[in-house]
Amino acid sequence: MSNRIILLGATGYTGNLVLNALIRRGVRPTVAGRNPTALAALAQRFGGLDHLVVDAATPDDLRKHLQRGDVLISTVGPFERFGFPVAQAAADAGAHYLDSSGEVGFVRTLHDRHHQRARETGVVMLPAFGYDYVPGILAAALAIQKAEGAARSVDIGYFSTGPIWRGISQGTRATMRDGMTLPSARWHRHRLTDERTASRVRRFTVRGRHKSAFLVSGTEVVFLPREFPALEDVTVYNGWFPPLSRFISLYSALANATTRLPAGSKVTDALTRPLLIGPQGGPSAALRVRIPSHVVAVASSGIPGTAPLAEVHLEGPNPYSLTGELIAWAAHHIATHPDVTPGVVGPTMAFGLDTLQTNCAELGLITV
Repeated sequence: MSNRIILLGATGYTGNLVLNALIRRGVRPTVAGRNPTALAALAQRFGGLDHLVVDAATPDDLRKHLQRGDVLISTVGPFERFGFPVAQAAADAGAHYLDSSGEVGFVRTLHDRHHQRARETGVVMLPAFGYDYVPGILAAALAIQKAEGAARSVDIGYFSTGPIWRGISQGTRATMRDGMTLPSARWHRHRLTDERTASRVRRFTVRGRHKSAFLVSGTEVVFLPREFPALEDVTVYNGWFPPLSRFISLYSALANATTRLPAGSKVTDALTRPLLIGPQGGPSAALRVRIPSHVVAVASSGIPGTAPLAEVHLEGPNPYSLTGELIAWAAHHIATHPDVTPGVVGPTMAFGLDTLQTNCAELGLITV
């Protein structure tokens, strides 16, 4: 018997992708949100789905609708603003939890607050379970496995092809803008450190071509060292705009420098405002098809000047399409196979490497 799946934020862009992916799997989730008119219309469009009118900002309002063993999906961001009450409600109710967050600070706090309680109640909490950052964790785990215990460092790069700037959602552009002046987490010498975003630029080989990528945050730095304690360094890079990586590094340095000026906030706002330029909402289905994803993980000994021990490349669907499919698969799997590893954990620890790789391949995320 399946546990109930509740989708919070189904009327939004990412929520709609998740909803459609669930429907294709034969799952009829309960849709939830605070706009009764929009929810009723959405529920009717899919043949009369159950729906709940709830305020995500109020844990008590959401908690009273949750039952032990439910699977709660949240696509309501920014998660630093709206995510904590939702996760709190799930933890209090003993419900499984997934979200589409790309905010690493949120994930770190979630682990600190709810990991032990989730283990006690036997539920799994899977933050950032989408393109951010399942492919990077999977690629890194495969590279570490290929290195046969010798890996001490892993670098992960996220790339894409096609008209990427047109294919970035409004929410992603806002997150990128905020990220220019926020530090990026990195696992360095067996501890988490914060460095200036884009302060490092690294070259990866992608389909036979050298492409540059700049330092960003990623949940790989939170979850991989817990699963692979021998890792001394984990670093994540974004290579969506390879020709601009060094320019973005300089841009980030300038934006960060302005925050120390008396009028720094206004100057920073002006400097980062161009990152918001683009269409409303997110890319259409036709555009998403033209922008597939590519993720690479390079495992090494950590000794400067030595050759990599292993390198793994994954290619798959568009980042947004992949996020919808990943969340739908995980929610359905948890609802029908609740024997996952409990706690606030990463995808390989929750499901096991073989299960994760097999199911990602069925979604189109494959090694190349």
